[in-house]
Amino acid sequence: MARPVHFEIQVNDVERAKNFYAEVLGWEFQDYSHVTGTPYWGVITGEEGTMGINGGLLPRTRTETPKFDAPNAFVVTVAVEDYDSIEEAILRLGGETVSPKTALPGMAWQGYFTDTEGNVFGIHQPDENAR
Repeated sequence: MARPVHFEIQVNDVERAKNFYAEVLGWEFQDYSHVTGTPYWGVITGEEGTMGINGGLLPRTRTETPKFDAPNAFVVTVAVEDYDSIEEAILRLGGETVSPKTALPGMAWQGYFTDTEGNVFGIHQPDENAR
């Protein structure tokens, strides 16, 4: 089994979204742009060791769906032990690549796919040697 370990929220206005989630849910944000090479903030949702997962916040990369026309959801990322074998299974079973395998230097391998229904999800293989 693979458990969700990370979520992402794509937004039109980063500062507005950060303020919203900080005020509503008490979330904190850390700038990880130096790791990702693009604008990206880590979302800290609670204290280390408590139940739950942390996530990320980034500028939206596509035109958004008209308001209330269809769900516009967070992207969930799942921890995997073997990125390449999971990617092979995704593609074999009808999923498609959204964003290819990318190194998060010193942290992990990350990529994004669609399932057979067009939903986007990520896979994340921790690897301190990722470059």
